[in-house]
Amino acid sequence: MAARIDHTVTSGTFSLDGQTFDVDNNVWVVGDDTECVVIDAPHDVDAILKVVAGRRVTAILATHAHDDHVRVAPQLSRATGAPVLLHPADRVLWDMVHPDEPPGGQLHHGDTIEVGGTALTVLHTPGHSPGACCLHAPALDVVFTGDTLFAGGPGATGRSYSDFDTIVGSIRDRLLTLPPQTVVHTGHGDSTTIGAEAPQLPQWLARGH
Repeated sequence: MAARIDHTVTSGTFSLDGQTFDVDNNVWVVGDDTECVVIDAPHDVDAILKVVAGRRVTAILATHAHDDHVRVAPQLSRATGAPVLLHPADRVLWDMVHPDEPPGGQLHHGDTIEVGGTALTVLHTPGHSPGACCLHAPALDVVFTGDTLFAGGPGATGRSYSDFDTIVGSIRDRLLTLPPQTVVHTGHGDSTTIGAEAPQLPQWLARGH
């Protein structure tokens, strides 16, 4: 059976730089009837396990290490036996959340993760955070962008370890080069497409100067 995408939304908080906000996070699960990967582990292990539905979890893929994306990642790892994989440039943020529990492995640009007969390619897209990554599944015409690209524009860059020019460069070079029909599944809010977001690039570039 071909891989499919399952989804849930969990609610909790995001804290950084001494401020805390209420947030709703998307959790994406990609796989077939026997195995899957979980993309981000925000607030609620039980809600994620409900989507997993008894399948073998081969990896927990962190798009980045802000606390609202990895808060329950170690707990989910213990529950499933799957390693948490994170780009090493985000270790500084991970250690703020889980100083005594290192991630189980690393993500690097160009890595390929196979699950349910489908390949997910890691795209390093720094800007929202130093190690932010997106996961492109060409066979499904989908890219999971975490907080790098949303419907309407780039992710936030007003906090520590973020940079607007960097995120726009990442989007320009590594996301808007994908086929325009590629569906963008984001870390928060509604999905969009590469084709819908590409026309806004000139105004994003202008904002950076």
